Amino acid sequence: MTESTNGKRRLNTERAAGEFPHSLPGVRTEVVLFDNSDQMVQSLGSHDEALRYIEEQFPAVNFHVRGNELSISGPADEVPRIMRLLHEVRGLVARGTVISPAVLQQLVALLRSQSLQNPVDVLTHDILSSRGKTIRPKTLNQKNYVDAIDANTVIFGIGPAGTGKTFLAMAKAVQALQQKEVSRIILTRPAVEAGERLGFLPGTLSDKIDPYLRPLYDALHDMMDPESIPRLMAAGTIEVAPLAYMRGRTLNDAFIILDEAQNTTPEQMKMFLTRLGFGSKMVVTGDVTQVDLPFGTRSGLRIVEEILQGIEDVNFSVLDSTDVVRHRLVGDIVRAYSIWDDVQRNKVKHSVSREKRTERA
Repeated sequence: MTESTNGKRRLNTERAAGEFPHSLPGVRTEVVLFDNSDQMVQSLGSHDEALRYIEEQFPAVNFHVRGNELSISGPADEVPRIMRLLHEVRGLVARGTVISPAVLQQLVALLRSQSLQNPVDVLTHDILSSRGKTIRPKTLNQKNYVDAIDANTVIFGIGPAGTGKTFLAMAKAVQALQQKEVSRIILTRPAVEAGERLGFLPGTLSDKIDPYLRPLYDALHDMMDPESIPRLMAAGTIEVAPLAYMRGRTLNDAFIILDEAQNTTPEQMKMFLTRLGFGSKMVVTGDVTQVDLPFGTRSGLRIVEEILQGIEDVNFSVLDSTDVVRHRLVGDIVRAYSIWDDVQRNKVKHSVSREKRTERA
C-alpha cells in the first residue's frame, strides 16, 4: 500500500464527485495504489479471483478497479479491515506467496482472531521444502502447534481430521533429521481394527499391519525423495512400526510420532510415553471424537491431559474445525458432528437429571 511522507495512505483526489458516497455518515472511502499491474494481479488474483473472494466476505462494501488503483467504499468499520487485509496480502506477495481464495480464507481467519502474531509471519513460516512444495502452517493454531514442537519435549496435537496435526509433526521430524538434531525418526500407530479382524486379512503379519501404517508412508513420500526412503528404512534411520513393537525399548536421539493416539488404552499410552530416551522428542496426535476401541474401553488420549497436567516440558496443542485445511466441506462436517455431539451429551445429562429427581420423589 503506497504511503506518503507523513505515513498516511495517499488518496486519489481526482475521482469524479459522487462516484462513491464517501460524504454520507458512517461511510468511508479508501484507495489502494499498486506499484504496477503485475503487483496488482499478484495481489488480487488471476482474473480478480482473490478480489471476488474479498467481495463475498464483505458484501456491504463497494470495490472499483481503475488502472493500478482499487477504490474501496463502505461502512466505516468494514473498510479499515479490508485495508489491513490488503496490507497483509501485499506482504505475502512480497515474500513470494501466491494469493488464492484458500490463502485469503486463512488470512481473514487470522485477522478475525485478533492475535498479536503477524499474519504474514504465520503464513510464511516455512518448515520444509521438497520437490518444489513448501510445507508451512496455515492457521494460527497450526503455527502455535509448530512452535510448541520446537519448545517442548513431549507434545500432544489433538484435533479433528484435516487439521494437519500429523502432517506438520512429520514435517518437523524430517526437518530435525535433515538438520541432524536427531539421528532417526520413529513413526508408530496402534493397530486397532476398525470393522475388520487382522486374522482374516490375507498375507503375512507385516502385510496385515501395513494398511494401518500406510498414511505414515504416504506422508513421508510427500516430504522426502521417494528413492531415499527404502534406503533410510533399511538403515534404521526411519522406522515405521505398530505401537506394540515399542514395548521394552528406550528410544534415544530420536523424533518419535505416535499417530491415531485416541485408539490407545491408558496402559498403552503410559507404555509409549515411558519409552522416551535422551535427546529425543515425542509428538502424540489424535482425534478424541473418532475412537475405534471396543465399547467400554477408555481412550488413553482422553485422560492423559488430566494425568500430565502441570508437568514442565509437556504441551497440549488443541486444533479445531477452523484449522481444517482439506476441502471446505470437511470443516463443515466436523462442525456439524461437534454440534450433534453436544446435543447428545446434553440429552444424556437431562435424562440422568430427570432420573435422579424421580428417584428422590
